[in-house]
Amino acid sequence: MADDDVDDRDLTRDAMQQNHLDGELKWVEDGEELLDYLNRRGRFSDPSAAPRPGIILLDLNMPRLDGREALREIKAHPELRRIPIIVLSTSSAEEDVQRSYELGANCFITKPGTFDRLVEVIRVLGEHWLQTATLPRTSPA
Repeated sequence: MADDDVDDRDLTRDAMQQNHLDGELKWVEDGEELLDYLNRRGRFSDPSAAPRPGIILLDLNMPRLDGREALREIKAHPELRRIPIIVLSTSSAEEDVQRSYELGANCFITKPGTFDRLVEVIRVLGEHWLQTATLPRTSPA
């Protein structure tokens, strides 16, 4: 999950735990850190500390490098483009929705206003992306 808001990260983690989604969660705070993680640069250079994610939850509005630019770079990369990206943003602006899909997002969800609704959104995401959908295998590269 790439999100600069600590509260949003904590609430999402708690919603995942409530839904018994036990996968390994990794957190980064902005698009630049996400690209470092995916490309195993800097503090993420050890492959065991930076396994390829099966799914990326991406906030749009982050410092340094926003989610739109990170999305563009990920989807332009031959190996990374296969990773499903779910935009999870406070924005509900039509231009953000359209642009996210144009850049290759697999899903766009406006962050819900209550924790109960977030738990439900995470349940549905987990059901679809982790139980129903067949995802590409992640490469060790």
